[in-house]
Amino acid sequence: MSDADARFLTPELCAALPGLQLRSRRPAPTRGIGQHHSRARGEGLEFSQYRSYEPGDDLRRVDWKLYARSDRYFVREAERDSPLTLWLLVDATASMGQCDARRPDWSRLGAARALAAACMELALRQGDRFGLALVSNARLDVVPAGTGSRQRDRCLLALHELKAGGSWPDESALRPVWERAGRGDLVLMLSDLFDDAGVVLLQRLARAGREVSSVQILTAEERDFPFKGGHRFRDPETGAELLTDAGAVRDRFIEAFTQARAALAARLAGAGIAHATHVLDEPLDAPLRRLFARPDRRGA
Repeated sequence: MSDADARFLTPELCAALPGLQLRSRRPAPTRGIGQHHSRARGEGLEFSQYRSYEPGDDLRRVDWKLYARSDRYFVREAERDSPLTLWLLVDATASMGQCDARRPDWSRLGAARALAAACMELALRQGDRFGLALVSNARLDVVPAGTGSRQRDRCLLALHELKAGGSWPDESALRPVWERAGRGDLVLMLSDLFDDAGVVLLQRLARAGREVSSVQILTAEERDFPFKGGHRFRDPETGAELLTDAGAVRDRFIEAFTQARAALAARLAGAGIAHATHVLDEPLDAPLRRLFARPDRRGA
C-alpha cells in the first residue's frame, strides 16, 4: 500500500477488505486472470463440465479415471476466470463539500475519496481493472481503466486533487462514461444523489447492461436535523438561502427527507441498482459490506 493510499484508507476500511469481493451479477465477457466467471470455456481454475474428446484437444485435459470407468474419452472443461472492470463515478459537485458542524474537517467528498480508495485497493488485490470518472464544476474528468500499483497511485493523485464545486454537467459532457464503461462493467457511484441528473445516469447505465451500484453519502445533520431557533440554510450549488425557525420545521423536514430517501431507494431498486447509504458519523466500511460482502461472510 502506498503512502498516498494510507492517507485515504482508515483502519476500519483496511480491516474490512478481506471480507469484501467486487463482483458482477452478469458473466464477465472478457478473458484474463481474475476472480470472476467468464462466458468463455476452456482451461481455467474452476471445473465446469465434461464433454466428449475431439481431435486436437490437449491430452492433458482428458480425465483418465473417467476413461477407465467408461472406456470413453472425456475432456474436463472449466470456466475461465476473467478480470472485472470497476468504474468509480465520484460526485464532487458543490454539495459534496458539506460537513457536519461537529466535524468540520470531514466532508461528503472526504468519505467518497476513502470509499473509492478502498474499492481500488480491493480491485488491485483481485487483479481487476479500475478507473475513475470524476464530476465537478459542470465537467467530467476520466482516468482510463488500468491495473497495478501505478494505476492505483494515478487514481489516488486524481482524487487528492479533486475539489468540490459547481453542479452536474449536461448529458453531452457525460458521454465518456458511456464510451468507456462497457457492458458488464461494474459502475459504483459515490454521491449525495441530490442531483436528478446523476440518478438518471445510473438508470441509463443499468438499462444498457452495466452492473450499477451506488452509495448515497449524507451528513448527520440531514438525518437528525439538530438545529434550533432561527437558522439560515444555504444551497451550496445555487446559493439560494432560507431563513426559518428550525425547531418549527424539524418534524416536517425529517418526514419529508425520510420519504425522499425511500422514494430514491425504490427508484434505484426498480432499475436493478444495488444501493447503500452512508452517514458521515457512521463506520465507513458499512456500505461496502452491504454491497460487496463475500458470499461466505454474509451474516457474519
